[in-house]
Amino acid sequence: MANHKSSIKRIRSDEAKKLRNKYQHKSTRTAIKKLQQETKKAGAKKLAPITISMIDKLVKKNIIHKNKASHLKSQLVKQVNTLK
Repeated sequence: MANHKSSIKRIRSDEAKKLRNKYQHKSTRTAIKKLQQETKKAGAKKLAPITISMIDKLVKKNIIHKNKASHLKSQLVKQVNTLK
């Protein structure tokens, strides 16, 4: 258990940040899955910028690594371009 007042506060703030990061990460993964399940090119082109923006926000907040984000975006764009 933490002994200092600042340590106790840090534990509380870390818990809040953890919940917020978890929510953002989960909602981004859901958006990625929706984009991957899209069968029409028009729909995918509409969802792609939103999803890529969400991925970029995760990188900016250090929730995921920038190389992982780059890989995800590359795979999504490749998939969108193959749709008819």
